[in-house]
Amino acid sequence: MTEVTSPAPDGHRALKSPDISFEFFPPKTEEMEKSLWETIKRLAPLTPNFVSVTYGAGGSTRERTHSTIARILAETDLTPAAHLTCVGAARGEINEIVGRYHDIGVRHIVALRGDPPGGIGTAYASHPDGYQTSAELVAGIKRQHGDIEVSVSAYPEKHPESRDFDADIDTLKAKVDAGATRAITQVFFDNDLYFRYLDRVRARGIAIPIVPGIMPMHNFKQARNFVTRAGTSVPDWLAEKFEGLDDDAETRKLVAATVAAGQVQKLAKHGVDTFHFYTMNRADLVFAICHLLGIRPQGAQKAA
Repeated sequence: MTEVTSPAPDGHRALKSPDISFEFFPPKTEEMEKSLWETIKRLAPLTPNFVSVTYGAGGSTRERTHSTIARILAETDLTPAAHLTCVGAARGEINEIVGRYHDIGVRHIVALRGDPPGGIGTAYASHPDGYQTSAELVAGIKRQHGDIEVSVSAYPEKHPESRDFDADIDTLKAKVDAGATRAITQVFFDNDLYFRYLDRVRARGIAIPIVPGIMPMHNFKQARNFVTRAGTSVPDWLAEKFEGLDDDAETRKLVAATVAAGQVQKLAKHGVDTFHFYTMNRADLVFAICHLLGIRPQGAQKAA
């Protein structure tokens, strides 16, 4: 299994809390806006490396993403990363969006091909005048503004549309060659899938961080439907833990926290030192998991 922790400069392994980042989605309503900002205020003291804001298929949330990013920059000390996709826009339009982000101070973009406007499972068609692949999008961002850091996606179970793992890793390598410096994985629940994927990636000479994407299952049935459409497998043992809890939200929350905390602690035990949390715009479970990882609000003192 690939060793994923780098030694400290003196040759000894550094002992430190993991680095973290959080993903949010732009709110659709005033109530959702209030909930998002309560979540941001709760999680901000954990000093994440960055927080990302998603972007809907076909640019459906483009302006909400931009306004959320702008508010994060204006009202917090957090470093925002804007999601950007190839879907439904010509190159000139996408370049204009990148320029707008750069103008307001954004220096990190999560570049994705994006899902088809019709949703996962429908045929993908690129804009005739647009970026045809995520690697082309990465290269376009870097040509326009070389000071923007670009993160991309990675798939421990391969992208559903990839022919096989070799083709999938070819795609990742193309994104790295174009200038990507970090990959964030699709959610997974079996850590062995991540480590096997990491071995494949490193064997291809890809050295950028492959950051595990972690999603606490607040609502198991809803989350399972969502992640399986995107190609993530849900093990039987995980489904069994939520049996009989359809009408028991509080117990579901405890189980979800326990499962996700166990996953990240096992990854950390094997040297993983960076995690990206899909928050679903909720703070409670992510805050608890970070606490179990030894991450405390800045200024908080550990008990003696």
